[in-house]
Amino acid sequence: MSDFHRDLLAITAKISRGATLEQVFVSFYEAFKTHVPYDRIGAAIITDNQALVRSIWARAEYQPLRLGPGYQAPLAGSSLQTIAETGKPRIINDLEAYLREKPGSHSTSLIIKEGIRSSLTCPLVADGKPIGFLFFSNTTPHAYENAHVERFLEIAEHLSLVVARTQTLEHLRQLNELKNKFLGIAAHDLRSPLAVVQNYIELLEDPEIFGDAERKKHILGRINAVTTRMLNLINDLLDISAIESGQLKIERQPVDLVAFLNEALVNHVLTARMKNIKVIGEIPSALPGVEIDAKRIAQVIDNLISNAVKFSPSGTTVTLRASEENGGIRVSVTDQGQGIPEEEQKKLFLEFGKTSVKPTDGEKSTGLGLAIVKKIINGHSGEVGVSSQVGAGSTFHFTIPASS
Repeated sequence: MSDFHRDLLAITAKISRGATLEQVFVSFYEAFKTHVPYDRIGAAIITDNQALVRSIWARAEYQPLRLGPGYQAPLAGSSLQTIAETGKPRIINDLEAYLREKPGSHSTSLIIKEGIRSSLTCPLVADGKPIGFLFFSNTTPHAYENAHVERFLEIAEHLSLVVARTQTLEHLRQLNELKNKFLGIAAHDLRSPLAVVQNYIELLEDPEIFGDAERKKHILGRINAVTTRMLNLINDLLDISAIESGQLKIERQPVDLVAFLNEALVNHVLTARMKNIKVIGEIPSALPGVEIDAKRIAQVIDNLISNAVKFSPSGTTVTLRASEENGGIRVSVTDQGQGIPEEEQKKLFLEFGKTSVKPTDGEKSTGLGLAIVKKIINGHSGEVGVSSQVGAGSTFHFTIPASS
């Protein structure tokens, strides 16, 4: 048995003994220096329903690392997408020339600044499905011109095991946390309104109140409001549960976006008027064609507009805008509300991520709506974002690709 395969077996043994991802990668980095050429190794996973590539580990013979753990970029349209789809490695022997051909490659520009001049990228595959990438890099141009690619693929095959196992454990941990949060909400946010409904029903059993048409109408209205809030909460919980378990399906169809956005706008005009808030549209007469899941994108727009109304004071305006941008479509919702402190904005698209900003009329919030928005837009290979200033309102936006 060669030294190379002996070291591979040692890595496999570490995996089977339950070593952490960090331990396995560090051991691998040290053990294989004599077998294959590299000055740097990095690993990334495919996440968010195949929408993003996120760096999870990197090590080099030098410092600092400009492209390290946490860096992420969309998979769709990138050169990595081809590697994921074909399962074949990619060798770039002159990264400077590559960057001149593809000046928009931010990740390439970062590793060139580190001094890297050539690279070999292998797919990480588990159960026949691409789960990430292993990046071998060298400060010397053409370092992989005569590379024995089979060796690199063998290494990637073994390391795929530890990445897949780590992903599974992390997913289970997240599901457990989500389950505990669901139970907490069920115990508090559903029990309390159910008690209110029960009290109102008991009032209706009083013959004196039941015979008073005006009081009965008021009580029935309150019951309807409370049960609607509970139904919205349950729908949010079911949506986020479906998303996290991978059961949320995106069914794309061609849609006339101008008509679609105008219809979505109309649905909110009356509700906003009850708070003396105007909802207006700045939507062009023509936009490029899109293929979207109309039901899910309507859910996104409804969420953004209803949030804007919820957190805006009386007498203000909420504006829905749409425009063509960089070959895609940008849709935004701008309010004249309270604004969100900058240090709290990172919470906005997380499950249960509430900020200190309160609704202006006592409305309730689950903290799930924007997390659902992000997942739906990611499922459309798009992006979401926010710009906000305390006292000057907020703009939430998303972008989606136009039809090719």
